[in-house]
Amino acid sequence: MEIIQENEDRRGLFKAVEDGREAGVMTYTWAGSTKFIIDHTEVNPDFKGKGVGLQMVMKAVGYARANHLKIMPLCPFAKSVFDKNPDIADVLF
Repeated sequence: MEIIQENEDRRGLFKAVEDGREAGVMTYTWAGSTKFIIDHTEVNPDFKGKGVGLQMVMKAVGYARANHLKIMPLCPFAKSVFDKNPDIADVLF
């Protein structure tokens, strides 16, 4: 599965693609230049239970670490991933 990031001035997304099909999308909004808010995660029903959402959150964590950014997970799914994985708390805002 490939996770593709699309980033704009105010918003962005991480999109999961497998075999040319969109498996899921996670959107975020920039809150200044050093943090972004994950506001929505959606997984295609055909891909439920395959860890798609987790992979997108982890891609966002990697992006935040590489760019010295912080994440505010307002999306309930993303928040649950941060709650269950204290090893990624370094990027929490």
